[in-house]
Amino acid sequence: MNSANTSPPVDYRTEPSNYRHWKLSFEGDVAKLTLDIAEDGGIRPGYKLKLNSYDLGVDVELHDALNRIRFEHPEVRTVIVTSLKDRIFCSGANIFMLGLSSHAWKVNFCKFTNETRNGIEDSSRHSGLKFVAAVNGACAGGGYELALACDEIILVDDRSSSVSLPEVPLLGVLPGTGGLTRVTDKRHVRHDLADIFCTSVEGVRGQRAVEWRLVDAAVKPAQFGAFVQERAKKLAAASDRPAGGKGVALRRIEREETPDALRYEHVSVEIDRGKRTATFTVKAPIGPQPTDIAGIEAAAASWWPLAMARQLDDAILSMRTNELDIGTWLLKTEGDAAAVLATDATLLKHQGHWFVRETIGALRRTFARLDVSSRSLFALIEPGSCFAGTLAELAFAADRAYMLALPDDAARAPRLTLGDMNFGVLPLVNDQSRLARRFYEESQPLDAARAAIGKALDADEALALGLVTAAPDDIDWADEIRIAIEERASMSPDALTGLEANLRFASKENMATRIFGRLTAWQNWIFQRPNAVGEKGALKVYGKGDKAQFDLNRV
Repeated sequence: MNSANTSPPVDYRTEPSNYRHWKLSFEGDVAKLTLDIAEDGGIRPGYKLKLNSYDLGVDVELHDALNRIRFEHPEVRTVIVTSLKDRIFCSGANIFMLGLSSHAWKVNFCKFTNETRNGIEDSSRHSGLKFVAAVNGACAGGGYELALACDEIILVDDRSSSVSLPEVPLLGVLPGTGGLTRVTDKRHVRHDLADIFCTSVEGVRGQRAVEWRLVDAAVKPAQFGAFVQERAKKLAAASDRPAGGKGVALRRIEREETPDALRYEHVSVEIDRGKRTATFTVKAPIGPQPTDIAGIEAAAASWWPLAMARQLDDAILSMRTNELDIGTWLLKTEGDAAAVLATDATLLKHQGHWFVRETIGALRRTFARLDVSSRSLFALIEPGSCFAGTLAELAFAADRAYMLALPDDAARAPRLTLGDMNFGVLPLVNDQSRLARRFYEESQPLDAARAAIGKALDADEALALGLVTAAPDDIDWADEIRIAIEERASMSPDALTGLEANLRFASKENMATRIFGRLTAWQNWIFQRPNAVGEKGALKVYGKGDKAQFDLNRV
């Protein structure tokens, strides 16, 4: 599966024993994620990851490590993010890598990096998992953006370590993973100070960084380690993650690969290269499903909602990265709707349990990954479909949903069934349910949708409620779907990326959507400039004490 380039496909599946860039350790209720990037460990050839700079491979490991902490270590309440490099926390995205990469690669890289940092904040908000950035050296660009995603930032006050966003003065580009937005929206840095900060090369150190709200504390080296531990313990004390919880091992996601397909137990992706489409089919659970905590814990990572979420997530990431020419994704489901609704009821009944809560989090983040994917999404609701409850979110995530009407064959007619999961349990990244987004939070259509919870709606009923885009009958179905797909394939993917980003997050914004929206707004301009990142392409720390700073020209 690699139609768009000659490089080997990216595999997002990894595990701690294969990490090259992160070290993961545990001590009671505190975990430590230590950045120690291997210079020769780039995910693609042609550049070295100097100065703890990162590429996509570094974030693939970070994404995996976060999931290991979430599921395998429920006793962990705080994560310390720090560095093993002398005087360097992280210098951000590797500029050599960006200079060698295609436009599409850079867009996907920034998007995944944003999602990973948003995932840190998602776990802090929903799961009681807190993060402390122990900035023990110079911290620039994407390195500071990683720190910004944490709940607290502790900077070592050694007269040389600083935080900075030097992209504009050094490279003429904007920070790509939410730095500008988090500085104002999250850190509440005054806008005039933020202007100085984001247009200065040398960054801000020590007490001034605290005064400007760029960090929470600046601590002398002798006290730094103890202070970080104290803050981590204080955050841990306020968390409700269970000290005695039994972790759930995340086994490797198994899949069958062919040149034109990815097939998992609960998800399949079939590619039609001629039509430039990929058909994602998500399958309902088969057989008896657990209804109590003991059964859920026994099922562990094989429990359908978690297994399906992990497989769908892997499929989305693989297709986004490795199949750049496949611009339209057709979303389908199959199986027993009653089985999906029964599992939803179990999720809701036990959502206070840490494992169930984390499973809902995995579902939430996976569906949110669909929402920000730069692909056209069409849901096709056909005989044998089970767009019910959780799986109905696929239809509501789509740019369009087509439902086959079979007025003369009620037995074969597809149905769409709403459940409680469709009303806020799995929100978009803007904290809105997909139905609330669909109806602009207007009470009348939302109340009508709620009144239909549990009812198996046929095409006409779903269309009347505004739940689908169109309901062609069997005479028109094939032609209407064909024409819609052909029209979509003829349009510019870059234009559609901007169109979809605007339409999918209509009316309601938050920090996350502003981060994605602003990325979309400037990515085409900046990433397609041939010399946007310069010829040198890396940042270097030079000097000591007060003169230590990052400089592009001293590589």
